[in-house]
Amino acid sequence: MRRDVFQAIADPTRREIISVVAKQSLNLNSVAETFDISRQAVSKHIKILTECGLIVIRKQGRENYCEARLEKLSEVSNWVEQYRQVWEHKFDKLDNLLLKLQQNNEEKQT
Repeated sequence: MRRDVFQAIADPTRREIISVVAKQSLNLNSVAETFDISRQAVSKHIKILTECGLIVIRKQGRENYCEARLEKLSEVSNWVEQYRQVWEHKFDKLDNLLLKLQQNNEEKQT
């Protein structure tokens, strides 16, 4: 199954894993200890994050360490940006309308 960054961040546990690993590289056991779910469940989440390219597993001695690769989050940022621009335009129009209504109201009062 091909996964993307949107699937990765759709789950709150995966978002929290990203947050934890972004602060420091941790071995799999340390990541699992952070959560109140089974190690197996954490491993499944990490697998999805790895498939999406948000985490890489680096072997150091006998331990596997999770490292965040946050560059892929730019896909989310770019997607959100297009909607931010649309909403800013709508709010600008609303501001203009409210300003015009306020000016008309002030003119009627004088």
